[in-house]
Amino acid sequence: MHFGVIGAGGRGSIAKLAHRPDDGFELKIVCDTRHEVHNEYRQEFGDQVIATDDWRQVIARDDLDAVFIATPDYLHEEHAVAALERGLAVYLEKPMAITVEGCDRILQTAERHGGRLYVGHNMRFFPVMRKIKELIDAKTIGTVQAIWCRHFIDYGGDAYFKDWHSEQRYSTSLLLQKASHDIDMIHWFAGGHTRRTVGMGKLSVYNQVNNRRASDEKVSVVFDKANWPPLAQTKLSPVIDVEDHSMILMQLDNGVQASYQQCHYTPDSHRNYTIIGTEGRIENQGDYSTESHQAEVNLWTNRGDQHETIRIPSTPGTHGGADPEVVADFLRFLETGHTHGASPLDARMSVATGVMATQSLRAGSQPYDVPAVAHRGNAH
Repeated sequence: MHFGVIGAGGRGSIAKLAHRPDDGFELKIVCDTRHEVHNEYRQEFGDQVIATDDWRQVIARDDLDAVFIATPDYLHEEHAVAALERGLAVYLEKPMAITVEGCDRILQTAERHGGRLYVGHNMRFFPVMRKIKELIDAKTIGTVQAIWCRHFIDYGGDAYFKDWHSEQRYSTSLLLQKASHDIDMIHWFAGGHTRRTVGMGKLSVYNQVNNRRASDEKVSVVFDKANWPPLAQTKLSPVIDVEDHSMILMQLDNGVQASYQQCHYTPDSHRNYTIIGTEGRIENQGDYSTESHQAEVNLWTNRGDQHETIRIPSTPGTHGGADPEVVADFLRFLETGHTHGASPLDARMSVATGVMATQSLRAGSQPYDVPAVAHRGNAH
């Protein structure tokens, strides 16, 4: 199978993991607006890989079977729909789109053209998260009743308030951009989807930073721990109209209740999940293990402080080994139609929950129901 990449730099570099000529998967063409990305691919794969800055040249080719799409979130809908209309199988980075309507349009296109659509929710392949899911499925804590997630982000000012992420018109909200991961994990752990949500949040810190870049000035996004405290950040976006901390409550369709909290100006980065069942509790420390940090899952099944600690070994590959796993799952999906990842419906519901929570927090925490899928496509 031959494949291309639209948005080959940054997150799109995971497509390199799919280049396995000996197994029948070959990278043919990459698209990115930055020519240094073109050079990077040529150096790694040779001149036989075509490079372009026009995404239409990718989907127009007749020799491609699949395409990776890792462009900025606000372009996902346009690029995915065009690729599916061409009959290409699509690996689409999360979030699926930045609106509910955009997600439903992608699903409808996949249904209409019999398209194969895979949304890259790589957190389902984090070893820590898979261990939590394994414990839940084994009924170790009985029946899940409540899930809480706290998300601390120390790189918020570096990554999200210097480029397009800082504007609602491009991202809808950072609640959607970041929480689409965590909402999907909550849905996965709970075995259901959000039916009603309430949000609360505000822009509380980065709006106070007066050091802004010019609208036409390019700024490299670099994660620099020297950028501290948050009010000392420099060259932030001229337009910032998204919240830098948010909280949402979720009522799921199977009775499970959940909460999610996100902050973009903490001194540390960490996701902490607590899952409470009728017979116990699970809580993680760390997203995944690294050379300098041992992630673990703690399990309480008796009253009191006594608990079991399950240490998670480090796994080769980015995101704790999750990126190689999610790409391998996509290739397996191309060959067999089966996947261990999130379904397009799951991906759509994570976006829809984030969108409605954003509407709620901007409407004085008015509760909103999450709309049903306009057309449930046949895409897998």
